[in-house]
Amino acid sequence: MCNLVRSSIKTLGFFLLLMLSFSLNAQKDTKDLETEVGRNQAKDIKAIVAHFDQLYRGQTSYAKMEMQIATPHWERTLRLEVWAEGMDKTFILITSPKKEKGIATLRIKNEMWNYLPKTNKVMKIPPSMMMGSWMGSDFTNDDLVKESSMIDDYDYQFLSADEAKIETDHDTFLYIQLVPKSDSPIVWGKIVVAVGEDDFIPVWQRFYDEKDRLMRVLNFKDIKQFGNRRIPSVMEMIPQKRVKYKTVVRFLKADFDLPVNKKIFTLRNLRQRR
Repeated sequence: MCNLVRSSIKTLGFFLLLMLSFSLNAQKDTKDLETEVGRNQAKDIKAIVAHFDQLYRGQTSYAKMEMQIATPHWERTLRLEVWAEGMDKTFILITSPKKEKGIATLRIKNEMWNYLPKTNKVMKIPPSMMMGSWMGSDFTNDDLVKESSMIDDYDYQFLSADEAKIETDHDTFLYIQLVPKSDSPIVWGKIVVAVGEDDFIPVWQRFYDEKDRLMRVLNFKDIKQFGNRRIPSVMEMIPQKRVKYKTVVRFLKADFDLPVNKKIFTLRNLRQRR
């Protein structure tokens, strides 16, 4: 039993997305941002970063997702349901496969818990584990619940293609560098983002450590319309220091800014067997 709990903590200790709470009225935001570009560069970059930061956030959201985890030794696919309310509340439930079914994650502000149905245990995740892998994927707990904010926790600036270390420049891309503020509890030395020049939809995101080494690349693909917004429906995370590792997240369904039962974001709901 103890070994199982330790193993589960290690396994749970990853985006998803991941978590999904989306921007309000994304189509309107895009039009407003396009109007602002060219007026004032300092204002523009803040608007673009805010748009990117809020792309998977919102007042409320619900999504069904598929996460494919590939390593040199094994592959597996998880099905997830995700509820979110603003930036403070997230609830994630694994619905398949049978082995992981019922595992759940709850975050309320800066606190996060995992529920393991096999042991019927709820475990609080310490801040030191926010950068740990979620369910053996290449996403971290912080990726999953989006505890950090690009607008609040980073300083940002435009980069040229050369400064962004891009071998083949794309005229239709904008490159932005984000450096964590000194008081932000973030492990990355910097993040470089490429977004579409016209729609500000992300193309890729590159994470560097404090020694300026590229550690992982997050690619955004397959733009789809979900309700009143266009977002990349596929996110592909590729670690750069581990060969043949990759995690792909696909949005199967997404609803935005609809009423969500507040009881979902409670420890009582987390403990329910499903």
